[in-house]
Amino acid sequence: MYAVVETGGKQYRVSEGDTIFVEKLNVAEGDEVTLDRVLLLNKDGKTQVGTPYVEGAKVMAKAVKQGKGKKIVVFKYKAKKNYRKKTGHRQPYTKLVIESITA
Repeated sequence: MYAVVETGGKQYRVSEGDTIFVEKLNVAEGDEVTLDRVLLLNKDGKTQVGTPYVEGAKVMAKAVKQGKGKKIVVFKYKAKKNYRKKTGHRQPYTKLVIESITA
């Protein structure tokens, strides 16, 4: 059994027991998270596709960790003008463990 859920503007294919990294959610570590934007649900070989979401389907997950990703270096420059700017960015994320999928 698997589902395709939408969160943070992205889509994830999840099964029970999976660990996913999603865009930062406003929850504390250890809290339960309900992902109710289920786009597709596959159960026992039968596939349900939502329009846009599957009615009554939801995915229960547990927020394990809040963190930041690896640093990305952003370097801007203009040739022959002695303009250089070096900055970095670390994208915040929430680590989720999928506990159950209900139809």
